[in-house]
Amino acid sequence: MVGPIERIRDRLNGARGDPFKMKSRLWKATTSLALILVIALGARVTFAWNQERKMRADLVGLVPFLNETGNIAYSLAAGHGFSSPYWQETGPTAWLTPVYPVVVAGVFRVFGIHTPHSFFAVVFLNILFSTVTCVPVFYLGKRVGGLGVASGAAWLWAIFPNAVIIPYEWVWDTSLAALLVATILWATLELADTQSLRAWCGYGLLWGFALMTNPSVGSLLPVLLGWAAYRAARGGRSRLSRPLLACAIVGLCCVPWTVRNYIAFHRFIPLRSNFPFELWLGNNEQFDEKSQVVPAADPERAEIRSYIHMGETAFMQDKWKKATAFISTHPKLEMILYGRRFVATWAGMEKPIEGFRDAESPLVRLVLISNTLAAIGGFCGIVVLFLRRDPYAIPLAVGPVAYPVIYYVTHASLRYRHPIDPVVLLLTAIAVAAVFEKRHGRAEMVSLPS
Repeated sequence: MVGPIERIRDRLNGARGDPFKMKSRLWKATTSLALILVIALGARVTFAWNQERKMRADLVGLVPFLNETGNIAYSLAAGHGFSSPYWQETGPTAWLTPVYPVVVAGVFRVFGIHTPHSFFAVVFLNILFSTVTCVPVFYLGKRVGGLGVASGAAWLWAIFPNAVIIPYEWVWDTSLAALLVATILWATLELADTQSLRAWCGYGLLWGFALMTNPSVGSLLPVLLGWAAYRAARGGRSRLSRPLLACAIVGLCCVPWTVRNYIAFHRFIPLRSNFPFELWLGNNEQFDEKSQVVPAADPERAEIRSYIHMGETAFMQDKWKKATAFISTHPKLEMILYGRRFVATWAGMEKPIEGFRDAESPLVRLVLISNTLAAIGGFCGIVVLFLRRDPYAIPLAVGPVAYPVIYYVTHASLRYRHPIDPVVLLLTAIAVAAVFEKRHGRAEMVSLPS
């Protein structure tokens, strides 16, 4: 029989709570995708609300749209077609692919051109894109490393400074592109295990939409599609015809835009036309210390008049000639510039130590620290996957390895890198999990409640 003292002791223990149950509840809370989504949404909305209060009311609806995306969207909403990336009417353009400018133009049609309501609507869309990215990141992590890696990667994305800041700061396709890259990678891993014809067709459509949003992600297409085809064929789950069908669908998605560009410019422009200008921005006399020519402080702004005067085709041809000539005549300088852009891509500045020291804003320092740590973590995650001979090593590594190369050649920005940030943070979570496993052993990891 249980005496009164034992009953009192049991009640006291019950009041204190079962440590295992408390640990189980904490685990369920921290691995809850719903909670992660709420925190991600709250962080982005809070940042946007705080920043909006600092901007003059009469500028909220105008200044954020004074870029190529906003100007083309204005032209669309005003009935002038896909044209004029630099505010003045300059005729058709292929500066950008159509998806995001069309989205912004739709917002203008509903909420008014250059109104605060339009800006808030676009920011809210960007916030939704960035928040929903937690979903593919979570399921990618779950497939590759289990629930712990999944929740760790999703939490990192939820609070990552770039992901919180960019949806407000840029009326651009950046947040949508990050969502698309994470979704494509998730779909790639899933596709390797299916023989569904519908799935392969959907994969092609997803890629087509991504290319019409941000053509830079196309650098990942050959590797990811090739890996999925190889894995499916190796497992006896797919014939070569299905990957070829997916590839054909990707091409068909690009055909209408390519035909439009040929009609408008009488030249073959499959996606967008602005690469020569981007190449010139990072490779011109501004970087030549021996040059007697003093370039403008902002070469992009200084060239707008030339673009308006020459037209898009002649302007791009001129920039291509100048950029390639500069590259060929400055081989040693180019190697230095590549290194500077590499550092800027991953740390946020070409000289991050000096930038951290001289920064007046704590936010700038936070961005520099978080990006540097993410870059290190991503690299370590790739090493872990290859040391384990993980079957997912190649599709996870291709983003950080291949995607930024074009920006090492042209010019760098954290915004340009952002589409692969979800993958970088997933790799960081994999690296952290590997350290945890090494210290505490796999047995303890398996004993955690699911």
